[in-house]
Amino acid sequence: QAQLVASGGGLVQAGGSLRLSCTSSGFTLNDYTVGWSRQAPGMERREGISCISANNVITDYGNSMKGRFVISRDKDTNTVYLRIDDLKPEDTAVYYCGADYINCPTTQSGFWGQGTQVTVPS
Repeated sequence: QAQLVASGGGLVQAGGSLRLSCTSSGFTLNDYTVGWSRQAPGMERREGISCISANNVITDYGNSMKGRFVISRDKDTNTVYLRIDDLKPEDTAVYYCGADYINCPTTQSGFWGQGTQVTVPS
């Protein structure tokens, strides 16, 4: 059974950094386009952050995140990362990784794993 696992979240003080990891079981993540999204407390919808194709073409969403959120892929370990720098309280959310074979995964396409909680106290 194909599964995605997001990990690396935690409690981080404002201004700190985190690197989230997305790994897979049951399929080779290297062959897929992988995306990250987040859902903040009280928000009904997830917010797309970034996605990276199998050949490392990156699509970023949201001008407010550019520069602080960096997606990358390590094909040796079949892992996709999301590095978040200069964390802010408004970054508090559950972060999810998803995969689709060609396009960036969305809430209507691809599949998603369970999320990892990131908390930045104010």
